[in-house]
Amino acid sequence: MQTDQPMNVLGTALESCCNDPMTGYWRDGYCRSASEDCGTHVVCAVMTQEFLDYTKSRGNDLSTPNPAYRFPGLKPGDKWCLCILRWLEAEKAGVAPQINLMATDDAALKYTSLELLKKHAIE
Repeated sequence: MQTDQPMNVLGTALESCCNDPMTGYWRDGYCRSASEDCGTHVVCAVMTQEFLDYTKSRGNDLSTPNPAYRFPGLKPGDKWCLCILRWLEAEKAGVAPQINLMATDDAALKYTSLELLKKHAIE
């Protein structure tokens, strides 16, 4: 059965990641992607200072506010839709943040295994 309903990595309906701050490629709270999303923002992650420092060192500063894009800047504990490739890079570096599997799009499985994602699952 084909469905247009976005699915999570567990095979159920994709849940919202976060509305405060508003996240997602479309800033609708959901970690889902489309062809125009070159970053594939499908991982719902809980920010840590360690990860925020790491991604800043790699050229993607997620902690500094950017009012032009209505971006408040992230702090530890915030949930955010991350690019799957950056999350995998952080995982290899030992600084991957935990993720919410119910809010992580099944497109992540094109890049990694469910087993690896489960190792970093919250709750």
